Amino acid sequence: MRYTALALDYDGTIAKDGQVAPHVQAGLEALKASGRKLVLVTGRELEELLGIFPGITAFDRVIAENGALLYRPATGERVELGEPPPRSLTEALRASGIPLAVGHTILATVRPHETVVLEAIARLGLEQQVIFNKGAVMVLPPGCNKASGLKHALAELGLSPRNVVAGGDGENDHAMLEYAEYAVATANGIATLKDAADYVTRATHGDGILEVVRGLLDDDLRELPPKRRRRALFLGKDAEGADIAIPSRRTSLLVAGEPRDTTGIALTLLERLCAAGYQFCALDTRGDYLDFHGAVVFGTLDHPPALEEMLTALDKPDVQTIACLAAVPAAERAAFVGRLRQPLRGLRATTGRPHWILVDEAHELVPASAQAEAYEGAENVIFVTSDPAALAPAVLAAVDGIATCGEHAGALLESLALAIGWPAPTLPSRVPRGDEALVWFRKSERPVALVRIRAAGKETQISRDEPREKSAEVGQVLRRA
Repeated sequence: MRYTALALDYDGTIAKDGQVAPHVQAGLEALKASGRKLVLVTGRELEELLGIFPGITAFDRVIAENGALLYRPATGERVELGEPPPRSLTEALRASGIPLAVGHTILATVRPHETVVLEAIARLGLEQQVIFNKGAVMVLPPGCNKASGLKHALAELGLSPRNVVAGGDGENDHAMLEYAEYAVATANGIATLKDAADYVTRATHGDGILEVVRGLLDDDLRELPPKRRRRALFLGKDAEGADIAIPSRRTSLLVAGEPRDTTGIALTLLERLCAAGYQFCALDTRGDYLDFHGAVVFGTLDHPPALEEMLTALDKPDVQTIACLAAVPAAERAAFVGRLRQPLRGLRATTGRPHWILVDEAHELVPASAQAEAYEGAENVIFVTSDPAALAPAVLAAVDGIATCGEHAGALLESLALAIGWPAPTLPSRVPRGDEALVWFRKSERPVALVRIRAAGKETQISRDEPREKSAEVGQVLRRA
């Protein structure tokens, strides 16, 4: 399961004229029964919402007041996420005579009274933001919006925004839809939100959201691919300066060549996964990744990793993990990966994470002699190898793209294509140089490209003088958490 949560606006999205239709409520409850989480994110005040929406109990978390208040329907608990509105501003707006609603954190009025609001904020010298939603005018503390509220809700639920589908219809939904992995605008939504969305529903309001619900239940949105690429995983630039990216969110890649060439590509990819907020688990046989900043490393050159500590770390969506297998005897490494494989598959099935798995020296960890059926059709796996001929056939059959490095990159790509059953490739006129690779994706119309791979930046590295035991200490903390 890739998409594990659905975050939705209320008015204009699931509700029409302030009410959620029974069949829309039934669809949302069916989605929750599939194991996914529901989060309601609305500009309404909570008390008002509780009075008009009995179906709120189907939601795992509610973010009210446009990101300022978190509500737990199962227990009735409330958590204020922002400071109360400044008393001076509340008094000034009440004295002005404009219609005004005062929430825990939010102040709300309607157009055309935004001029009065802005003048009062300027006159009082306050740091407040004004957010518009169709006819509504909302005043909130800086940085408080639907995205910030959703972030708090996901943290409580142990979910990553990279597994969230978000739907809305108005101006104040922009931040939430950008924060999520897959953005939905209802057919009745404003034009700018539709332009920014990955999918625009055919029907309006809750009936439009049911299109997405059905897509999630049927095939996890495989038949509703996003209309635009966001957070693309770039490999580098081709000879014409065009960006070359992994073509879809459900891709596996084989990186082949000598370790001195492939390690730079692998580190660059991990760096970019970190920057985009994707969780990864990397398996490292030689200790080449021990100094990667931003990840928790389990195991050292002298001590094998603790499997349970790794899995505990991966329960936390924002923790990246590297398993150093250098201290695991070579003959036992494939068995170690076998013990790790099933928990990783289970974690992906329930949480959609880790988003990516990198297997270095894959010919050792998933050899032809191993039972590698688990990798057949695997998504978001990067296999790095210096001996692709020794890989399990299921791995070769599963990959969607190949990147080969070094002076023999062309011959290597041709032999891999023959082994996998791809058509013979047309190669560029020259061989790759030190920081280049030949890149080919079989489902793309683009031919084999000579791509310059930017080396991993210094910001991803930590000093080799830092004690390697630090990773073990972090692992102990995670185990106790």
